Amino acid sequence: MIDGIGIDVVDIKRFQESLNRTPNLLEKLFTESERAKPVASLAARFAAKEALYKALSPSRGLSWHDAEVINHENGKPDFLFRGEIAELIDGAQVHLSLSHDAGIASAMVVIER
Repeated sequence: MIDGIGIDVVDIKRFQESLNRTPNLLEKLFTESERAKPVASLAARFAAKEALYKALSPSRGLSWHDAEVINHENGKPDFLFRGEIAELIDGAQVHLSLSHDAGIASAMVVIER
């Protein structure tokens, strides 16, 4: 049964401007391994975390680092959960799709229980 759906879209140029304008934003939003990605991939990962938040509908904010976006060997994106988000997921199956093209990055998350 589907428990939550979230989608988010990020303008890559605006996202880059935010990173340039705000000291420490990169460190605040992303884990060390995520930070090594190019800006389009970072924007898609930010969209993924926002989409996850929408799908979970928590009663308060969550730590950005508790949901790390990783890629399997075949390139398929997935989440690595820690802390409070791992507790909220509690064994649910989480599906993630990422895309970036024409200056836009997007992500969709579906949570199944």
